[in-house]
Order: sequence, then structure tokens, then C-alpha cells
Amino acid sequence: MSDATGKKLLRLLRPDQPAPLRCAAALVLGEVGTKDAEVSDALCALLDDPDPAFRTEVITTAGKLRIDRALPQLLAHVRAGGPEAEAAAHAAARLGARGVKALQDLMADAPSGLRRRVAAALAAGGTAGAGAAAVDALLDPDAGVVDAAVRTLIGEVPSLDATKRRALADHVLELLQPKKGARLPAASEAALLRLLAALGDPRAEEVYWSRVEPPHPPELRAAALQALGTLPPPTGAPALKRLLGAAGDADFRVAAPALMILRAVPVSPRSLKDWLPLLSAPDVGTRRFALDRLAGFDRPEVAAALLAQRKHPDRGLREQALKCLADLEHGRAALAEELLQAETVEEAWVLARAQGPFVRSYSAELRDRLFNQACAYLEKEDRRAEALLTLLREAEPREVRDQLEERALTLRKKKRYAEALHFLRLLGRDPACGEATRFELAACLLKVSGRDLAAEARAADPCLHQFARLIHSHATDPAVYVEKAPWLEPEELFYLGFHFAEGKGPERDFAARVLRLVVKRSPRSQVGRDAKSKLNSAGLA
Repeated sequence: MSDATGKKLLRLLRPDQPAPLRCAAALVLGEVGTKDAEVSDALCALLDDPDPAFRTEVITTAGKLRIDRALPQLLAHVRAGGPEAEAAAHAAARLGARGVKALQDLMADAPSGLRRRVAAALAAGGTAGAGAAAVDALLDPDAGVVDAAVRTLIGEVPSLDATKRRALADHVLELLQPKKGARLPAASEAALLRLLAALGDPRAEEVYWSRVEPPHPPELRAAALQALGTLPPPTGAPALKRLLGAAGDADFRVAAPALMILRAVPVSPRSLKDWLPLLSAPDVGTRRFALDRLAGFDRPEVAAALLAQRKHPDRGLREQALKCLADLEHGRAALAEELLQAETVEEAWVLARAQGPFVRSYSAELRDRLFNQACAYLEKEDRRAEALLTLLREAEPREVRDQLEERALTLRKKKRYAEALHFLRLLGRDPACGEATRFELAACLLKVSGRDLAAEARAADPCLHQFARLIHSHATDPAVYVEKAPWLEPEELFYLGFHFAEGKGPERDFAARVLRLVVKRSPRSQVGRDAKSKLNSAGLA
């Protein structure tokens, strides 16, 4: 810059010039000016100018031109706080060792907010001394000071040449070396790791790995994992186990960076057992990640781990796990076993619905097991039976119906009428239930009926309702079924005839045939004589 230009810029700094022009002149002087006595005197005189905007611009220019004489005034502005305190701290940091030392001394007794500004200013100072002082500020007990310093240092890293980067990395590595009887605060150590990661020094990898596991505090482990995320994914088994352990940590600050690294790590059959614990992680996000990575492995241990998710409180996770199980052969087998052992009706329905799309692929043996369990539930009036039977109907509805009819008939032949009714009632709920089955239902209800001849009791008797339905809507006369049922006792038949003899039309015809059958089967007994009497009194003789 020529003397004439410099003198002109100095004239533009005078108080009689417009404020915007003065600020512009100070800015230009800082970019193109030289540090000589006249410029230094002028700028030092203007450091206390009453215009705040202009004063801040002059402070910045004094720092750029490295005017050592300005240091006392700059420190005064730093102590005073206000809008120009940060600019003054940055300017002082540019003044070499003296300015750095003065700022460090100032930090010793400054309030927290001011110390943060000074730490950031040292980090942006641009000199080796300022950088070293900023790294030392990372050891400050105030986490805010540490954060301000490390953020600024990391922002300055791209502007550093290889030599400065190496020197800064050396300093950081030295501070991170374990010292006997002394340990860095977790915030400071984490900040040093962040800075080391930004520097990209190849010597740092082992430093990161050594801080991944407990008992290191979570913030330090998280910083180490974030730093490892800047490196290629690990390939060795020990490193993978460390990562998987961190991914399953209860603190998501630790788990999240570990999961980010693991996204690029393939799952192999050999490492599968190390991945499975992620499905027991406290955080649902970790479990979802594990589901995505392990869903393609059709192994019994994977199916068991997936099945355990069904009790997790997160509904989305439960549904995702069920879908994964449905896609695996071992998963489908595990679902079927779990359905057989379902503890509640709701649980049974959830498991049954999940298996509906693929129940046709089940073996005959497995379907028999499901059917037998359903029958056991049905005999105990346990509503879990309906879930199992609904699932089986998805595969072979006719087969299920035939099996239920066969089971009911077997029980009836063994005179276990009450047990047979569990199956017959279920079959009777189907509108397409056949007449023969409906007769079995009506007849078994008759066997367990109290057969009270009082009108009120008969009106509420379900067996009579079932017979009435057959009488009024049938392809085969229900009397034919009665005649072919020798296991119905005369007393039971008399009860039927007595009731329907009081009816009209087909009911009377049915009663006449039944009462005659009683007379035929037991002519000399009291019930036979009562049947004969009823035929006469009802006009059916």
C-alpha cells in the first residue's frame, strides 16, 4: 500500500467523516494496510471511539495488523464484555505469545461466559501458541469452555497445513496419554477425541478403541465411537464384538454411533451369535436395527430371538418381528410352538393371525397337534380353542369340520355327552351344519337335560329348541333319526313326545311317532303306559 493511500485511509478514520465511511476505511486498512508507527498510533487512539460499530471494526483491524501496543486496550475491552468483547479477544489472540499469555491469565478469574469467548478466540487465533493454548483450554473444568474451544478448533482444522496438523495432533495425543494418579474430565477427554478425529491422524485409531467400552463414561465412549465412524469399518472379530457391545448399550448416545458403523459391517453365519444379543437391547431402535440385519438368517436361534420380541411393549416392533418370523421356516415352526403354549386368548389370536397366510404349508403332524390342543381347550371351555381352530380352517375347513364331528361322535359313543356337546355346539353355530350333526346336538342336549315336564322349564330347554328346528326345517324327518338312535332312553323319548304333543301340525306328527316308539320299546314299563296315556289324551292314538 502506497503512503498516499495509507494517509487517505487514515483521514477517512477521523470523527468528522460519515460513520459508514469510517467503518469501511477501517476494514480496508485491516486487509491491505501495513503496521507502521503512524497507523499504530491512529488505531490505538481510536480503540475507545464512542461509535460501537466503528470501535469493533478498529479492534478487528488492530488484531489483523498485529499491533502489540493495542494489547492493554484490547484486554480492557475483553474484561468489559459487551458487543466488542469477542472481537477484542480474537484480536488479542493474534498478537503472538504475549497476547496468548495475557488471555490465559485473564481466563483464570473471568466469569464463565467470558471464558468461553476467550477459549473460542484462542482456538481461532491462527498462531501455534494460540492453538496450543486452545488445546489446553480443553482441559478446563467448565464444559461450556471446553465445547466453545473444541468447536472453534475443529472449524479451523481445514485451514491448517500438514505441519500444523501434525503438531496439533502430537499435542492432543500427549494430553490423552494416561497419567498416573490423574484422569482428565470426561468432557475434556471427549473433546480431545473429537478434535483428533477432525485432524484425521492415523495414530489415533487405538486411542479410540481403548475408550469404547466401560468403565469409561458414556459421553467419552460416544465420542470414541463417533471418531471411529470416520475410519473404514472394522473387519476383525475383537473389534466387532466391542462395537456390538456398544450398540446394545442402554445409553443411546453410545448405541447410536455404534449402529451407524455397524450399518456397513456385513453379518456372516460365523458372527451371527455375536449379533443376536442386539435383539435383547434396552433401546427399541437397536432391536429394529437387529431385526433388519438378521431377518434373512433361517436358524433356530434367530427364530427364538425374534419370537422373544412378541412380548415387547412396542407394537411396531412386535409386528415387525412376526413378519420376519413368517418369512423363515424355523420362524414358522417357532410360531406354531408358541401358539400351542399361548398363555392368554389375546396372545393366541395374535399368533394365529400371524400364521394364517402360511398355515397350509404345515405338516399333517403339526396340524394334528394344533387340533388336539384346540380340542383340549374346547373341552375346558377355554376360548383359546377358537383361535387355533380358526387358523386350521384357513388350511382345510372341511377337514376341521370332519375332525370335530368325528371327535363329537366318539365322545357320544363313550356316553360322554357333556364333553361331546362342546364340539357339537361349535359345529351347530355354522349355518351350513348338516341335519345329522344337528340331531346329534339335539340328542346330546336331551341326554343332559333335566327333563322337567313343567311348561316353564320346557320353554327354556335348549334341546327342545333344537328338535323344533329340525321338525320345521328338514330334508329327513327327525323321527327317522330318533328311531335310529337306540342310545336314547324311553324316558328321554317320552319327554320329547310329551312336549311336542301339545304343538300343532308337524310337531304333533313327530310326537305321535316318538310316543309310539316309547310304547314299542318299553310296553310294560311305567313310561310305556304314560306314553300310551299321552297318545290317547292328545288325540294321537
